[in-house]
Amino acid sequence: MAHYFTDGSASPNPGPGGYAVILDGQPVALGREANSTNIRMEAQALIAAYKIAQPGDKISTDSEFWVNVVTKWAANWRKNGWKKKTGEIKNLELVQELYALYLEKPDVVLEWTRGHIGTDGNEDADKWANKAREGATI
Repeated sequence: MAHYFTDGSASPNPGPGGYAVILDGQPVALGREANSTNIRMEAQALIAAYKIAQPGDKISTDSEFWVNVVTKWAANWRKNGWKKKTGEIKNLELVQELYALYLEKPDVVLEWTRGHIGTDGNEDADKWANKAREGATI
């Protein structure tokens, strides 16, 4: 069972963005967008991780927002025609893609981890997301 760590970065926010998926301290997926946000890049990292994860694998992210989106909010948004009471759903295409992957792979464990407290995988993901933002590739 693999344990992936993900992170996204944009600097300035909004601005150039990058994301990383880390396994055993090494990047297994990197990406960037010329004009993005931290939120978009966090989602892209999770999408990339879900695409490579297998049953029993774990994905850790420091984005409590995206964990809440897929585990708490998206089901109702979908039931309500991809609308929420307070208005439009930002980054709807990413919400829909990530939620579909989450439902498709119920045996993949998604967990929130506190960021920037010295957890190796999280620190590695942060480092590589910044490198990806600056143009690094695998």
